[in-house]
Amino acid sequence: MTTIDGKALAQTIKAEIREEVSAIVAAGGKAPHLAAVLIGEDPASQVYVRNKVKSCEEVGFHSTLIRRPADISQEELMGIVADLNQNPDIDGFIVQLPLPKHLNEEEITLAIDPRKDVDGFHPVNFGRMAQGLPCYLPATPAGILEMLKRYEIPTAGKEVVVVGRSNIVGTPMSILLSRKAYPGDATVTICHSRTRNLAEHTRRADIIVAAIGSADFIKGDMVKDGVVIIDVGMNRVEDPAAKNGYRLTGDVDFASVAPKSSYFTPVPGGVGQMTVVSLMLNTLKAGKREVYG
Repeated sequence: MTTIDGKALAQTIKAEIREEVSAIVAAGGKAPHLAAVLIGEDPASQVYVRNKVKSCEEVGFHSTLIRRPADISQEELMGIVADLNQNPDIDGFIVQLPLPKHLNEEEITLAIDPRKDVDGFHPVNFGRMAQGLPCYLPATPAGILEMLKRYEIPTAGKEVVVVGRSNIVGTPMSILLSRKAYPGDATVTICHSRTRNLAEHTRRADIIVAAIGSADFIKGDMVKDGVVIIDVGMNRVEDPAAKNGYRLTGDVDFASVAPKSSYFTPVPGGVGQMTVVSLMLNTLKAGKREVYG
């Protein structure tokens, strides 16, 4: 089994971005500028945003962090989005999800200018992705494509099963791996909570993308020998022996599945590392006006 080292790959790509940004600045250009909006005190969101800001520093981007309390009104948050849309110095921005329950995430997402939507969540970017047009790809699927490409994992003609149908991972992943490209040209089945006899599908798979959000859901008897495992899950499981009282685990049961795998992404240290890098790549595209001109 080969471990797909997301941490090492992320560092390699960050070095490539940093070199390109240095060249842009040396030629008299402007370093890309990413803004992040963080609402409330959700611990996971704070970690994610901190990692994004740190990554900006590592690659030579400018970054702005806008923090507001959890009781912010929809109107005030919409005003922040409008200001960022109109700010010519901001190349791209994200509103960290999830938002507090009283806020309308869909309305916020739709309000973001597609030209600055470096998360790739706006329907305009999603539609352009579906049609194979230039766009900002959702960060996690884009990171997975980069992993497959950098590790030269064949996808053409392969049976791929995507477990999970979210608009952030599962659905875009199924579209991207079925398109005429590399990575792509695969025969893709998308499974979810209503799929009957899910194991019958996963046992046929040459590649499994697990993004269902359930700890250790995919077991060894659900996969065939030689399968490529892309584990998107990030689940907290109670563990009294761990320093924090919990450990992180994926959607795939490593102990039973890894021995049958040809490639495996670890959790942590796999897909999550590439998600942040993909956001940096989208921001670089935004700064270069590569997608929308």
